[in-house]
Amino acid sequence: MLQSFFPKPKLFFGSAILWSLAAILVWYGYADTLSGPLGFGVTPEGTPPPVGLSFFVTPEFLWFYVYYGICTLLFGSFWWFFSRNHRWQLWSIWGSSLIIFTTYFSVQVSVAINNWRRPFGDTLQNALQGDKGVTAGDFYALMISFGEIVSINVTLFILTRFFVSHYVFRWRTAMNEYYVAKWANVRHIEGASQRIQEDTMRFASIMEGLGVSMIDAVMTLIAFLPVLFSLSGYVTELPIVGAIPAPLFTMAIVWSLFGTVLLAVVGVKLPGLEFHNQRVEAAYRKELVYGEDHEDRAAPITLEELFGNVRRNYFRLYFHYVYFNLARAIYLQADNIFAYFLLIPTMVTGTITYGIVQQILTAFGQVSSSFQYLVNSWTTIIELLSIYKRLRGFEVSIAEREAIPPSSGGDLEPEPPQ
Repeated sequence: MLQSFFPKPKLFFGSAILWSLAAILVWYGYADTLSGPLGFGVTPEGTPPPVGLSFFVTPEFLWFYVYYGICTLLFGSFWWFFSRNHRWQLWSIWGSSLIIFTTYFSVQVSVAINNWRRPFGDTLQNALQGDKGVTAGDFYALMISFGEIVSINVTLFILTRFFVSHYVFRWRTAMNEYYVAKWANVRHIEGASQRIQEDTMRFASIMEGLGVSMIDAVMTLIAFLPVLFSLSGYVTELPIVGAIPAPLFTMAIVWSLFGTVLLAVVGVKLPGLEFHNQRVEAAYRKELVYGEDHEDRAAPITLEELFGNVRRNYFRLYFHYVYFNLARAIYLQADNIFAYFLLIPTMVTGTITYGIVQQILTAFGQVSSSFQYLVNSWTTIIELLSIYKRLRGFEVSIAEREAIPPSSGGDLEPEPPQ
């Protein structure tokens, strides 16, 4: 699954994680302050965040583009020469880097929209309170700024999805070529055709959505955690617990970890049941296929027994999804008002404006939803784990067959259907 597309997967992903962490630490440690010394300029301290397209061309942003390019070039060049014979490195190395950058930039678009919410909310509040200084032109100007921001967002979304679709299909192509090249040795493995055609297709399809969502969640945390930490300065007290350091920042992490642990515990049985579901379905399908060519196969009593296995597993799956969906629904509904609950002591004092409240709600929602990645994607993750188990078992069978000495003839008894 991985070595067909990525060069030396364990080493590649390990080095990618370490390099990313190092780059992030260096950036937030001191590199983000180098825009001035390097000639990009400096935004004066205390200046409100720009609203509109100017947000993306601040001196700090221009320096970040260069910094990201340097980090990517160093990492990519190392792997380019270290694995120069790997066919798919152009897509797996440089393509992955491009996806990460476009995802980060799209998250910054969300930050820009969040910055826009404050002046728009305050202008709306002043207008509703009868402030005669607010004109229609003020609203028109803010809406034009919003249109500029979302035009970038729409364009970037379309281009990114187009590229990611091609990226993931290349990954499927790499897996397909890897397995097909071993076809003479694996054609007798039970379910080989299904593994190569259906499971690689489903693996690629799920990774297209799930993988991008995971990168988006990480990039959102990197972008919005500092924003939420800054906005925590407007909140001095929380319900029940009282005053704590960085209250919004802290509670977003606590609340999200609670939801993740809750769903992981109540859904612990689901991956195994989904995996077993494919096994019993494959056994039933196999007997039907044999029945098309052999009159002595697919007898009614045999099919009834095999379908009985399918029915029992599905009913077990339905039962376990009842309490899983109950816990998930209760948590997600509570999540809709949790940020308002935290702001009650602050709102009743009248110390923050409507625009600030909108900023806080958006930033809190972005951070908590990113931390809740497992909560929001759990059913899809379960399906991916099931596919991974099947492909992993298939690869183990391939390895076992390739280890057989030629004198043995290379024929093994078919494995149980997977």
